[in-house]
Amino acid sequence: MNDPQVGWIAAIIVGGLAGWLAEMFMKTGTGIFMNIILGIVGAALANWLLGLLGVSLGGGWIGFLVAGFIGACIIIFAWRAIRGAT
Repeated sequence: MNDPQVGWIAAIIVGGLAGWLAEMFMKTGTGIFMNIILGIVGAALANWLLGLLGVSLGGGWIGFLVAGFIGACIIIFAWRAIRGAT
């Protein structure tokens, strides 16, 4: 499991799953590619925000899934707030 390519594959799978869960929760109509992007970027955003608060979700796949879900929901909410304001 120390192969870097396995890490990228896992990030894509977990990011896609987190983005899909956020899509279902936030009732958006994004596609699979956007779900993957939302999940990966959302995980980075959530880890950074939670790190500022001193909260750690752990380094496991479940922690990344939860962070991706939280971050993707934040991104979708922010996008809707910006788009609605203009």
